[in-house]
Amino acid sequence: MFGLGMPEILLILAIALIVIGPKKLPDLAKTLGRAMGEFKNAAQDFKRSIDLDKTIRDIKEPAEEFKKDIEDTIKNSVDDDSSFDDPPEKKDLSDNSEKTEPKKKQKMHADKEKAASTEKNGE
Repeated sequence: MFGLGMPEILLILAIALIVIGPKKLPDLAKTLGRAMGEFKNAAQDFKRSIDLDKTIRDIKEPAEEFKKDIEDTIKNSVDDDSSFDDPPEKKDLSDNSEKTEPKKKQKMHADKEKAASTEKNGE
């Protein structure tokens, strides 16, 4: 403790006893003990906050690199998808047989009309 040996500490206590007096010395020692405890706790909290900041910095760099890699991957995949000429067709998977029936009939009717007009033109 600060390079003080037992003889030095006893000398300091003897001087304190003479200067402060025997009545106030226990109160002073109690106050000094509390102050030393609070100082120790504050130093530990400060050390924890420094360690926490260091840990955050150690984690933040790889996390930012990982984020950049993901963003680049997404950007590249979007660029690759935009090179297609035709967008993929959306398929309606719902069972709408009543909607598809009129379309089939309309197509069949259009095919019949086309065939009839071709026969008239061919005659």
